[in-house]
Amino acid sequence: MTAMIELFLPDAAATDQLGAALAATRPGRAVVHLHGDLGAGKSTLARALLRALGVQGAIRSPTYTLVERYPLPGGEAWHLDLYRIGDAGELDFLGLDEAEADLWLVEWPERGGNALPPLDLRVALDMQGQGRRARLQASSAAGQAWLSRLEQSGHLQGFPAA
Repeated sequence: MTAMIELFLPDAAATDQLGAALAATRPGRAVVHLHGDLGAGKSTLARALLRALGVQGAIRSPTYTLVERYPLPGGEAWHLDLYRIGDAGELDFLGLDEAEADLWLVEWPERGGNALPPLDLRVALDMQGQGRRARLQASSAAGQAWLSRLEQSGHLQGFPAA
């Protein structure tokens, strides 16, 4: 069973390709934590994933709004950026009910503590030379199944190993 995948993303097009691959293989409901320093590509990956899921129009960074909601066929995706919250209790004021979202994309999830729903997939992005290293790690049975589908789908062919 696949527990982790490591890839090298040499450019923005590769980040977009990874987002599309994640969209093509995602489970019906999923919680994804996006880790990395400022500028590591968390929002870029989230934007690519959302675009591949069919989100039309502007896909805004939730840096100042904390959460952006996007309609998906048969549901909704939430993109959260928790960098600016001081305490996990602040999430109570955002009116987030985990039953309402089919896909959670959470940047700076460590600031959300136990206020976030259980994690399925952890994505860590780190700068490496001119590109980025991506580590995808399953944290649930749904996350493991997602990574297995991703590996078996052929969507990762052409990515250099990290």
